[in-house]
Amino acid sequence: MKPIVAIVGRPNVGKSTLFNRIYGRRKAMVDDQPGVTRDRNYGNVDRFDVPFILIDTGGFEPETSDRLLQQMREQSQLAIEEADVILFVMDGRDGLTPADREVAEMLRRVDKPVFYIINKIEGDRQELGIGDFYGLGVDNLFAVSAEHNRGVGDLMDEVVKALPRGGVAGEDEEVTRIAVVGRPNVGKSSLVNRLLGYERVVANPTPGTTRDSIDTPFTCNRKAYLLIDTAGIRRKGKTTQKIEKYSVVDALRSIERADVVLIVLNAEEGVTEQDTKIAGYAYEAGRACIFVVNKWDTLSKDNATVGKFVERIRMEFKYLPFAPVLFVSALSGQRTGQIITEVDKVMAQYSKRVQTAELNRVFADAVESHQPPMFQGRPVKLYYATQVGTRPPTFVVFSNRPEGIHFSYERYLANKLREAFGFTGTPLRLFFKGKERGKGA
Repeated sequence: MKPIVAIVGRPNVGKSTLFNRIYGRRKAMVDDQPGVTRDRNYGNVDRFDVPFILIDTGGFEPETSDRLLQQMREQSQLAIEEADVILFVMDGRDGLTPADREVAEMLRRVDKPVFYIINKIEGDRQELGIGDFYGLGVDNLFAVSAEHNRGVGDLMDEVVKALPRGGVAGEDEEVTRIAVVGRPNVGKSSLVNRLLGYERVVANPTPGTTRDSIDTPFTCNRKAYLLIDTAGIRRKGKTTQKIEKYSVVDALRSIERADVVLIVLNAEEGVTEQDTKIAGYAYEAGRACIFVVNKWDTLSKDNATVGKFVERIRMEFKYLPFAPVLFVSALSGQRTGQIITEVDKVMAQYSKRVQTAELNRVFADAVESHQPPMFQGRPVKLYYATQVGTRPPTFVVFSNRPEGIHFSYERYLANKLREAFGFTGTPLRLFFKGKERGKGA
């Protein structure tokens, strides 16, 4: 899987600005007021030699200033537990603060690469005033200006060198990897135990019982699977902010390693904002998805209950209209036997490759039925399509003006492919590439 790089530091030291600079475009909201980043932001960074996941830990900023040091410890501890590389950002204009010193001392004892970054150093004169920071006695000290891109290139050269290599590519392709993700206390561990047929992981009503991802290989109908139970919370002690925030990094790791993601929802609570975020990670990662609505036996139901719940899911998860929905009870075992059957179905679609001739027959019919809109007063022509990958199914469409393809027309083509070939449970990736008629591909 991709390594994780976490950015930590006090509020208003420029973490989000550095995030945007490394990510390559503006993604995190930036403002001069401390605490603007209210939730952890993340991005898949693919523009360096080693792809990685970048995390901005702004979601752990304190609600009140008198709890600053405690919150600093929390976000730094989370980075220590979860990240492969840590970027600790300090403010060169403020100088070295007691909070910086304490966190830096803690990070020096970490057996992971840590880069100590003095931000907002925009010229040689300011760089002369950072002598206090050298008193930390650390090697990886970098003076940068994230806003003006000063020194960030040199920093990233060293960060990329420190990233671990390798990932899921070397794992057995015959094993279907299933990640069970969701908010704390939706019943993930109970569901895992039910699927395995024995108590592999501790399950109780207390949110946060699972503190680590737990991998369990098993076989069913002579097929091999790896079940990944994710932690709903990764922090020891009492929570001082919403516990859902602490599930994000673990869910990201598990999603990156998986083929199929079971997005577990709590039937009693319905769909929450955090559910949509976690599902969004699975979609953006290009993983096959299944909604598993747990605790279905606890609801009073009539003939319309299922339809209403499905309608709510389709409304809240508009980007996942292709994902099947299962209603189960991990406690009683109700319909849990359908899960592996559904996993096999979506895995087959996730790995599906269609014949080029059949693909282009469907493609030509779709274009003939609905031509793409004009772009800048000129017609957009689509010539042919080819499938270039699976897991997820990925297609390249050749056009005279690929920049003129509106996302609504891309969605139209994807829907036509689904009508013809199925692709249940899996996202589709469509890329548009320039080609003039008469020239080779």
